[in-house]
Amino acid sequence: MNRYNKSYLLILLLLIYGPFVVLLASCKSSDDPKPIEKPGGDDDGDEDSPAGDFNYVYKEETGGYQVYRIPALVKTVGGKLLAFAEARKLKSNGDSGDIDLVVKVSDDNGKTWGNSITIWDDGPNTCGNPVPIVDQETGRIHLLMSWNDGEDTWGAISDGKGKAGRKVFYTWSDDEGTSWQTPKEITSDVKDATWNWYGTGPVHGIQISKGNHKGRLVSPNYFNVNINGQRKDYAHVIYSDDHGQTWKPGAATPSDNVGECTVAELSDGRLMLNMRPSVGNARIYSISEDGGETWEAMQTDYTLVDANCQGSMCSGTIGGQYGLFFANAASAERKNMTVKRSKNDGTSWTQQLQIHEGPSGYSDMTITEDNQLALLYESGVGRPYEGIALKLMALDDLK
Repeated sequence: MNRYNKSYLLILLLLIYGPFVVLLASCKSSDDPKPIEKPGGDDDGDEDSPAGDFNYVYKEETGGYQVYRIPALVKTVGGKLLAFAEARKLKSNGDSGDIDLVVKVSDDNGKTWGNSITIWDDGPNTCGNPVPIVDQETGRIHLLMSWNDGEDTWGAISDGKGKAGRKVFYTWSDDEGTSWQTPKEITSDVKDATWNWYGTGPVHGIQISKGNHKGRLVSPNYFNVNINGQRKDYAHVIYSDDHGQTWKPGAATPSDNVGECTVAELSDGRLMLNMRPSVGNARIYSISEDGGETWEAMQTDYTLVDANCQGSMCSGTIGGQYGLFFANAASAERKNMTVKRSKNDGTSWTQQLQIHEGPSGYSDMTITEDNQLALLYESGVGRPYEGIALKLMALDDLK
């Protein structure tokens, strides 16, 4: 064979067997293989932990619970932050089943958090929908909550077929969230016997700071009722004028097709109730001039796009500048957590900040002792419920 034929044969062999040689080399095992790094920098040994750069206060598959949901956030008179959540034993049970109500406390404006404190654990039953209210006059933290038998579902209760229906409970803390009184039932005081499903919040409540109802505690709630065989969904508030000793129900919204709601005091002392829509993808709101006892005709804010999900509001002054703040998953889907600011009591929303463009859910807000806006929100990479994260913002962050 001449040298040209030999060269041709060598080239042919390389073309046929070369790729297999490379593949075998790449698959060869090592005595010291490099570990696979999980995205997000988690180093707690939880291989199912969520990915992403989130400042999680609560993270799924920790503390003996599969998932944490339904955040609420307040700042105490002493400047501490309290982050409330539902601690759910099983993801598969959704809003029913064995759910406990927990809180964590931060002494440094949300930079670090203490251990989880269990406020209410009623065995296999559902304890949730936290509505904390800070009493600026006494320092007490009031907390409204909802309860149902753990085997009852939303559908069964809404149809009036649940074992025990939904009940309303109240507790309080006089040591800034460290310990809590045994919850007491107030259902008959605030819930009409014809209402089926009933939910407190879930979001913080407020204390009115000015006007004829100064000092009043207000919790935003919602319910459904069957009228001529059709389910109707309404919102209202319950309130206390004696620092939580007694609670009374305000009138229902004049129209239905609304659900979970959030309340804020406007700059002139009026109240705004902002509600999750049952129909459409825009937030509904109403104004009260009598401290939440009655509500004006409901209006749609088409600039507040909504995913048929809970949203949150707070109002107050940061660095001498007043603002009404609103947060939600600003999309037709549960994603795009966004905070918006209004300088004119909700007539328009001229500043905003996108917090997380991915999966997002429920939220709550407060203003910290060091003049930042704090957002506690559900978020994740694959789904909105991988954890409850905290985001701290300066007013200048909203453009």
